[in-house]
Amino acid sequence: MSQILFVLTGAQHWTLADGTRHPTGFWADEAVAPYEAFKAAGHQVTVATPGGVVPSVDQASLSADANGGQEAADRVAAGLDAFVELGQPLSIEDVRIDSGGGPAGYDAVFYPGGHGPMEDLATDSDSGTLLVRTLASGRPLGVVCHGPAALLAAHTQQGASAVYGYRLTAFTNAEEHETGLATKAKWLLQDRLVESGAHFEEGRPWEPHVVVDRNLVTGQNPASAGPVATEIIKMLG
Repeated sequence: MSQILFVLTGAQHWTLADGTRHPTGFWADEAVAPYEAFKAAGHQVTVATPGGVVPSVDQASLSADANGGQEAADRVAAGLDAFVELGQPLSIEDVRIDSGGGPAGYDAVFYPGGHGPMEDLATDSDSGTLLVRTLASGRPLGVVCHGPAALLAAHTQQGASAVYGYRLTAFTNAEEHETGLATKAKWLLQDRLVESGAHFEEGRPWEPHVVVDRNLVTGQNPASAGPVATEIIKMLG
């Protein structure tokens, strides 16, 4: 049995270029599908957020349209209700680092998305430090959809991006355009990750796409969350 740390956004909105607050949070199935996979494999999950706030789900992620039908939406909602650890989060800053250089007591770290990470985790230094240490420790790190926004806050002691030279993926510019939010955003995630020196690998919009480079496992979109969890389970053995 392994211990897996889920790091979720604490944001309830995403500030757009004109100052408008777009309601958001974490994307439900990007948390539920991996959670169910990890629990089914016998692993334990702990949740952490900035400041230890109880994370908010993006209500749009619970709709029938977002889940391919009402039956699937009901399944996600039920899975969210079963994810009891969401109500008892740690503060990211309280996650200790052990002698191996990684997060103490955890064998893997997982970041789901939703637009929330664009608001808070993209500039959260505690999360950035956790990501740097996890990458350096060799422990599996899974990051999905807009979750890779958190990687923008991860820098080495020399000031370089911690994912410079890494192959990875995330929610693409094309997908953001299809949401209708690309022209309203202050910045786009794919652009920022490319600027950080990462080698961005883009799959077809909305189809599962996972990139594995060393201990970093990234997924492009909500459909990629379950496959990312599968890769982490393989790494954990």
